[in-house]
Amino acid sequence: MSGEYSHRPVLLEEALEALKLKPAGVYVDATFGRGGHAQAILQRLGSAGRLLGLDKDPQAVASAQQRFGDDARFSIHHASFAELGGVVSEAGLMGRVDGILMDLGVSSPQLDDAARGFSFMREGPLDMRMDNSRGLSAAAWLAQAKEAEIARVLKDYGEERFAKRIARAIVAARRETAIETTGQLVAIIKAVMPKQREQDKHPATRSFQGIRIFINQELANLHSCLEQVVDVLDRGGRLAVISFHSLEDRIVKRFMRDQARGDEFPPDLPVTVDQLNPRLRLVGKAVHASAAELAHNVRARSAVLRVAEKV
Repeated sequence: MSGEYSHRPVLLEEALEALKLKPAGVYVDATFGRGGHAQAILQRLGSAGRLLGLDKDPQAVASAQQRFGDDARFSIHHASFAELGGVVSEAGLMGRVDGILMDLGVSSPQLDDAARGFSFMREGPLDMRMDNSRGLSAAAWLAQAKEAEIARVLKDYGEERFAKRIARAIVAARRETAIETTGQLVAIIKAVMPKQREQDKHPATRSFQGIRIFINQELANLHSCLEQVVDVLDRGGRLAVISFHSLEDRIVKRFMRDQARGDEFPPDLPVTVDQLNPRLRLVGKAVHASAAELAHNVRARSAVLRVAEKV
């Protein structure tokens, strides 16, 4: 058991500081994962504190129940963070939450388990669903998606320059045989990528990212969750979001900026700051991993933490 949880969550101390934890506070870990952040939060809460965990991955929910099921301060919910408001409302805590933490993207256990199909470094079934109890797998989608749709997903969500070339190759390959494993997809991508491709990135990195984001509707769910956080938070409550690529970070940055700016008025209309009705206050600048953390955890190199507080 200890080995499974030995991995230190990215930006752990920075995230805990951002949440401004109170012993009797109410907090939400909207992306439980394997509970690294949740464990640290619970260690800082008193007997009157409360932590709600959300995760769409059934394995993460099972892990939460096994680890913290006996802790009366904690509850786990099999739900996407897009369902944040409903979960908090059902718990009778709407408008009373002191902090929300979101650690976006795929978790280390998901990447490390070849059977989940997230990793281009491990041979396994081409699944990629965070909630593998429902919805289309990556293999099922690739089997029926049109070439133009595949190219759009690779370009928009994977920021892949050679999206059209890869999409064409996928469609050609599936005419010969079903694409059912990560290894098959990697081989297709490698065969059509130019040799001068970025040397520090695996040729399938962007394609796998794009397909994963699309299959799990990660960006749409992020938008949906962010729209709910102001109503969920108590006044002075904090939102802390850790993102790992520019698409996520751009959404978070714009949301926090727009909520801090408040309502839009014509530029020549004289209004006070209070009349703008800002809903959030930006807390500090974007936080990146320290050199010490990077030396021990390469996954932290792209992590960005942004924090805002409800006013």
